[in-house]
Amino acid sequence: MTYRSQSEAEVMSATTLIGDKVRNMAGEDLGKLEEIMLDMDGGRVAYAVLSFGGVLGMGSKLFAVPWDALSVDTERREMVLDVDRETLENAPGFDKDNWPGTEGGNQWLVDVYDYYGYEPYWNR
Repeated sequence: MTYRSQSEAEVMSATTLIGDKVRNMAGEDLGKLEEIMLDMDGGRVAYAVLSFGGVLGMGSKLFAVPWDALSVDTERREMVLDVDRETLENAPGFDKDNWPGTEGGNQWLVDVYDYYGYEPYWNR
């Protein structure tokens, strides 16, 4: 799938976005988009997973971020996260072998939304 301008792209394949670079509004590198997690009951995107830190992919940490905190820059083919680098560095993260919240309970996801200052999608 190819990228379209923001005015044309209302629906896009998740695989088109996975692997994209993530930058903040200041242009700082914040890693890359690893996964897009779906709420299977609600049929909505629950959150995105970013990898950040480490060297050549080794030692990088994973971070869940609210989907609403991201936007797609179709011209640069990257995602934009509206937080500064320090906020992401201090965010609660996890490693690739220990994904939180994939089985029962969503308090950790409530905490993620609170950390970034977004209302949880299921409350809207």
